[in-house]
Amino acid sequence: MRILYLGNNWVGWQALTWLKQQGENIVGLVVHPPNKQKFGEEIIQTANLPAEKVFDGSQLRDPQVLDSIHALSPDIGISVLFGYILRPAFLDMFCNGCINLHPAYLPYNRGAYPNVWSIVDGTPAGTTLHYIDKGIDTGAIIAQHQVAVAPIDTGETLYKKLEMASLELFQETWLLIRQGQVNTIRQLNSEGTYHATKDVAAIDAIDLDKQYTARELLNILRARTFPPYPGAYFEIDGRKVYLQLTLRYGESEEN
Repeated sequence: MRILYLGNNWVGWQALTWLKQQGENIVGLVVHPPNKQKFGEEIIQTANLPAEKVFDGSQLRDPQVLDSIHALSPDIGISVLFGYILRPAFLDMFCNGCINLHPAYLPYNRGAYPNVWSIVDGTPAGTTLHYIDKGIDTGAIIAQHQVAVAPIDTGETLYKKLEMASLELFQETWLLIRQGQVNTIRQLNSEGTYHATKDVAAIDAIDLDKQYTARELLNILRARTFPPYPGAYFEIDGRKVYLQLTLRYGESEEN
């Protein structure tokens, strides 16, 4: 199977590394532009493709770029933590479709920062492998795993749990996809939740005159604890004061 790989972040690097170890045929690579790359150099080095087969993900609407990708005759697209919306003109070139690995338990937390919203909204956390359609994380589900959210989890620790679960799900499921042996589950647009990147700004600003339950406030603070990102804050005398939580279990009491 001829694969066009679209990836970013640590999971994007590790999933590509695993595919290469399995001897899969990566015919083209799409990465974020340099200022938006995470583990971009590692992904490019692992793919080990000529420069003309490595594409800028921000240019996927350019007809010349699409023609160059089409010339590679890819059978399937694999998107792993890739941050650009893929349009029909791109998706239609794959005879076996384009799949996406999303670190959320769809249909919950489509879109951005699923690790944050599982804590803030109390929605199930997990990871999902699905086909890409014209919506955002709305395509038919191939496989998914749920991940437990512990009381001491922060946005950072849950993110790392989701990374590992995502990689495991991909490795467990890829052979079935390759052999055409998957049974998909259609998502209903009326179900689940969606958040845009900008939505975190509304919870980051803690209003000192607003009433929160203790649970609501703690969940916001722990969800936005992810150093070195600044996270939640309150404002005093025109200056922002940032907050981060340290959480741990207490020692068990012995009777």
